[in-house]
Amino acid sequence: MLFIKMINKLFLTFLLMLAFSQTISAGTPGEVETGAYLRAATLQGFDGDTKTFDHYKGKPLLINVWASWCGPCRAEMPSLQRLSKRYNGKEFNIIGISTDDYKKPAEAFIEQTGITFENFLDSKLFLENMLGANTIPLTVFVDENGRVLGKVRGAYEWDDKAAIEAIGEIFDIKLQP
Repeated sequence: MLFIKMINKLFLTFLLMLAFSQTISAGTPGEVETGAYLRAATLQGFDGDTKTFDHYKGKPLLINVWASWCGPCRAEMPSLQRLSKRYNGKEFNIIGISTDDYKKPAEAFIEQTGITFENFLDSKLFLENMLGANTIPLTVFVDENGRVLGKVRGAYEWDDKAAIEAIGEIFDIKLQP
């Protein structure tokens, strides 16, 4: 059993490093590719407040694109919450962007899961297209200046030791797993 767990962790590390090292070609209208800078965009908060990506400059940013109806998104959200409790606002920032068409299901999911990191609603698909979320969940890694460092598709245990090490590597910061 221990051997299988070790193989799974090594495989996860390999997948994350592969995803971080590859440039994903544009696949959605207006997609910002890896290596380019995020464009100005208004982020619509669930409480009615708005922010822009500029609000998060100065620290690396992990953006998770999700939807309340997406099974893999729902599965990975608890690990993102745990990651947030440990690192959000300290070594890097974490935000979520819901692609739900309607606010109520996304709000209900946030409340049900106890998510405390900031989330925004993208019912008009602008952010979804800009970030390249033709599949979800999508996690986008952005440096402190707004440059996209990498994109990872699929659900992961983001607070797993291997994932934390990979996040530290992509952001070029030392994180304690």
